[in-house]
Amino acid sequence: MEPLSLMSIREVEEALYKNPSPRMLNACRNDLRQGVRRLVDRLLKYRQAQAMEEARIQHMLVEEKKLWQQGFLLLAGIDEAGRGPLAGPVVAAACILPVRFDLSGLNDSKMLTESKREKLYSQIQAQAIDYALGSAEPAEIDALNILQATKLAMKRAIEGLKVRPHYLMVDALTLPAVKLPQLPLIGGDQISATIAAASILAKVTRDRLMVELDTLYPDYLFSKNKGYGTREHLQVLRRLGPCPLHRRSFAPVKQGTSVI
Repeated sequence: MEPLSLMSIREVEEALYKNPSPRMLNACRNDLRQGVRRLVDRLLKYRQAQAMEEARIQHMLVEEKKLWQQGFLLLAGIDEAGRGPLAGPVVAAACILPVRFDLSGLNDSKMLTESKREKLYSQIQAQAIDYALGSAEPAEIDALNILQATKLAMKRAIEGLKVRPHYLMVDALTLPAVKLPQLPLIGGDQISATIAAASILAKVTRDRLMVELDTLYPDYLFSKNKGYGTREHLQVLRRLGPCPLHRRSFAPVKQGTSVI
């Protein structure tokens, strides 16, 4: 490599992002050109951010590591999206991640922007050993109650897996109807990478479905509210009454009078 003083700032930038030696980093720190010194600062901040993100992800693998050490290598994270809305199905996902994965930014789906969820959704699909989705429709929610319908959706997601998991990591719930060892974790989508991955799959799938269903019932603005009880949604519900997608056992829906 030619002497630093003979290199353009662009050439220095290219060299810095090719795993530079400590000697080169030190030389760049002391370079007379402000642009070169800024490049080093930017690189070091980037490395620090990477290290912090890796540490955060490792912290989300504490429970996984305990199970891996016991020989349970195929862990299925289970989570749902849509327990709270007034309309649409509750959707669950089961996801088996490999021991090694690269999912920077992985977190509880509720903590992420829509664009970040969409990006991670594709990355999870590409890297997962296996994943599957299950749902329970509004009529099932009304017949069973939302808790039991959520468990049904989770059971369907697990049954959809092609790879049989050794252990289930479930967000907050236990699933008596599923004959596999389980670890319920309260707030699991925030403390378990495996459950967080499932939460993203479930959330993005349900959100996309509600956008599609908006074309069938455009008056209810499902593409904007995803079925949640927003002010706009409640106003339309009071004016038009529930549509076939609404959960009639939910109190705000019961107040609707007309049926489409």
